[in-house]
Amino acid sequence: MLTIVLIDDDPISTFVTEKLITKNVKEPCQFFKYQSAKVALNEIYDIRPNYLFLDLNMPEMTGWDFLDHFDSQKNEAEIYILSSSVDERDISKASKYQVVKDYLSKPLIKKYIKNIFN
Repeated sequence: MLTIVLIDDDPISTFVTEKLITKNVKEPCQFFKYQSAKVALNEIYDIRPNYLFLDLNMPEMTGWDFLDHFDSQKNEAEIYILSSSVDERDISKASKYQVVKDYLSKPLIKKYIKNIFN
């Protein structure tokens, strides 16, 4: 079973992402959804997800803050930034984080899912 963490303060975005993945991935998936990156960071090492989808713009702790505090030695999740920002500076900054596999724009689409899960 695939374990997937979704970190996004927008519950509608999280709902859409979960439904798209469930519909297009053949393997069974278990989802952990967080509206707070801070709470997710405290629980992520116990969950040990295969995949993590991270929004950038959130209150309290941003996606960037999460990445700065994330210890990749304790977790081998494939991290994908899933953001509505199409700012080149964000895309460039994301590429500087070794743990980030890719920068995807919202909403997640079938083509992205096929690339990630195949």
